[in-house]
This record gives sequence, structure tokens and C-alpha cells, in this order.
Amino acid sequence: MHAPTVQGRCAARFEPLRARFAALFANDEDLGASLAVTLDGEPVVDLWGGHADEARTRPWRSDTLTHVWSTTKTMTSLAALLLVERGELNVDAPVRRYWPEFGAAGKGEVLVRHLLGHTSGVSGWEQPVNTDVLCDWDLSTRLLAAQSPWWAPGSASGYHALNYGHLVGEVVRRITGQKLGRFFAEQIAQPLGADFHIGLPASESERVARVVPPPPLPIDMATLDPASPMFKTLTNPLPDATVSWTPAWQQADIGAANGHGNARSVARIQSLIACGGEVDGVRLLSPQTIERIFEPQAEGMDLVLGLPMRMGLGWGLPQPALLPFIPEGRVCFWGGWGGSIVINDADRRLTFAYMMNRMAPGIIGGPNAAALSEALYRCVG
Repeated sequence: MHAPTVQGRCAARFEPLRARFAALFANDEDLGASLAVTLDGEPVVDLWGGHADEARTRPWRSDTLTHVWSTTKTMTSLAALLLVERGELNVDAPVRRYWPEFGAAGKGEVLVRHLLGHTSGVSGWEQPVNTDVLCDWDLSTRLLAAQSPWWAPGSASGYHALNYGHLVGEVVRRITGQKLGRFFAEQIAQPLGADFHIGLPASESERVARVVPPPPLPIDMATLDPASPMFKTLTNPLPDATVSWTPAWQQADIGAANGHGNARSVARIQSLIACGGEVDGVRLLSPQTIERIFEPQAEGMDLVLGLPMRMGLGWGLPQPALLPFIPEGRVCFWGGWGGSIVINDADRRLTFAYMMNRMAPGIIGGPNAAALSEALYRCVG
């Protein structure tokens, strides 16, 4: 069966981007996906196409949701910035000010910005965990609070692959009394009218396009030092994309990795950053708070990803040698396992989002995200 025609709307200026998106389906480089661009907060591209299932029996629709993995982290970061904006969270304060138990085992000087910049030294769990533990908020956060850092906090980044939402989210919970997913829904998604969920309501599960798992990660675990942050972070638990198919995972509060949305909702929310903190008359952040995102927290070889990264406050910053399709300037981004990506370009007041269900190899972005980003920037110059 041929993929359905790409649907949606696209301003004439971005026609080459629409053509590149359509080619992904024509060439079987994509299964089902959505693509969105906002300029000055206005949607100028809102496209979708392909199929919501591997058997190609369900078309991807306007309101189809999919699991976006680590693109979720950008939403968790916004929740923290909202508390910064309100004066309730100081990123230069120790985490223990808000979460006293976290100060144990040599973590007394871990700062909030170390969590947001992936430099805390706590990039995963010391104790063996499985997805049941990740879905158990009290247990998983208690384990993190009790363990020692794996490297000197603030000295280097080590990607907080699965626990970012537990760490930042517990700080949010201690301040607000609300779980991360509920706080995000009530304070960010609902005011902006955005269809994105950290913890998917069971009533929405029928709209989800299940992800198709990728090939194994391009890391030979047998060659890694079992004591290294890379090994301990990426093997505990071992990655299994099919966990995202389960109601327990979908409905849990996992702000590092279990968000559900589409390109439209991701671009809508993240355009706050490109537009100085206000979209359609809804102001959630000030320009001053947004500028903090672009303060480098770490630059160099990431101890978990094994890649040269530049980490800002809650987002990655441009790194031309690694990701040439992301321009330099006041730009921040992050992507999800398998290829989803969001790019916020504050210089151009532009936000780009691509969410898909067939996962590509790699942890950050993928070949389709790169091709679409390149097409986008050819359109805008």
C-alpha cells in the first residue's frame, strides 16, 4: 500500500520543506510522521503523512500522537524554567534546598543547574532498576537521593538519559506539591492549548502511533568499562523501545522519556523560547529567563553519549562539528531516541519540530531530522 499523501498546510515560502517531507514517504525513508514550523509563534508549516502502524492499515491523522522519547526533556526543562520565572526556583542553589534528602552521599553541592545541564554526576541509577522501578516515582527518586555522584558535579556533562525527569521533576514536586506531569499539563500545555502529555491519559491511547523499534544502539557494551557512567547509564535498564507500547509506561510520570505529542504540539509549546516567552498573548517566561538557556553548562566529551556536546540550561546548544544542520547563534535543541527533534531559533523567532514513529539508529536526532532541518534553513536563509 502506498503512503497517504502528505496533508496539512504549508506557507509557499516553505514549499521545498514540504517536498522534502513528502519524499521521505515516497522513498520509504519514513513510516508515519508530523512536521511543524512556527515563525513569530504563528504556524507556517503543519504537515503529517504516512501510517500510524507498521502494518500500514491506519493513516497518520491530524491528531495522531506518538511517543517522542527524550524530546520530552524539553518540556520538563520548561516546567523548571517556569518556577525560575516565578522566583520559586534558583538554578544556582543546591538541590538539597528543595529536596533535602538529595544532599546525601556527597551530593550536598550539586546545584539545580547541574541537573538541568546534565552535569550532576547522577546520570542513572546505581542500584539495578527495571521499568517497574522507573514507573514508581517514590522508589526511583529515593534511590537517586541515596546514591553518590559518578563524577565531580559540574565538571563534565553525562547525559541523564532516563532519570532527568525524576531529578528535575522531584524538585518541581517539592516546590509545587504537584507531580511533574500534572504541573506541566495545568501550567504549560493547557494555557497554550497544546496536545502534549507527560503521562498519557488512558482515554487518549487510541490516538497513539506506536513506535517501531530501531536497530541496536551503535555502542558495543562489551568493550565498555562496567564502572563507567556510559555503561551504568545505558544498561540500567537496557533500552527496549517496546516498553513504550505498555499502558504502565505511557501513563507514568517519566519526564525524561515518555512524552506523547506531535510536531504541532511540540512546536506550539517550544515556540515560547523562540518568541521571548509569549505566544498568542500567553506569557509564561520573560526574555531574561530564556537567556539563561543559552549559558553553556558543559562543553566537551559527554561521559554518557561519548560525543562532543555543548549543554545549555535544559537544552543542547549548537555544535557544528557534530550537528552541522543546527545553525550557530541563540539556538537550542534536543531530540529523542530514534529521530524526533525540536529546534528553537531565538535569532529568527523560529521553531521546528519533527515527530515520527519509525525509529532510526542513534540517540540524538537522525538522518530525517537532519535532512528536514537543512531544507528548512534553505527556505529561511
